[in-house]
Amino acid sequence: MAKVTKADIVDALYAKTGMERKDVYKLVDLLLEEIKNSLISYNTVEFRGFGTFEIRIRKGRVRARNPKTGEILSVRPHGIAAFRAGKEIKQNVWEIKPHTAETAIKPETAELPLKLTAELASKPAEKPAAVKSAEKKSPDSNTSRKQKVSREKGS
Repeated sequence: MAKVTKADIVDALYAKTGMERKDVYKLVDLLLEEIKNSLISYNTVEFRGFGTFEIRIRKGRVRARNPKTGEILSVRPHGIAAFRAGKEIKQNVWEIKPHTAETAIKPETAELPLKLTAELASKPAEKPAAVKSAEKKSPDSNTSRKQKVSREKGS
């Protein structure tokens, strides 16, 4: 998916409003700062038709694991910022079709005929790298790891 940055939003507002770019940038910064301060003050920020920013409290855990290092540690209860999409956004996003999303990601396919675009969307996805590496043959034998695991389970 394509990413829209704060600078992109400032540019779009600048083009639509005719305000000076630095004023638009300041306005966007002030809006984001106000949302952040409201959340820090345990307030919910609601934009009708768009969505709601809120704080949710996550339960702590006595025993948690750092997935990167495997280290066992404890985690205190803590707050997280959450966004709940409004009804209008949910409905609009629901209408996005898979081939529409792919053409949005790859502008070069946007001009292809619809039939060809649909064929591209129906192609099977490539296997993730983790799956490919798991299926690679181990260096010490001619048997793949996947085959070894299935034999061990069968035994």
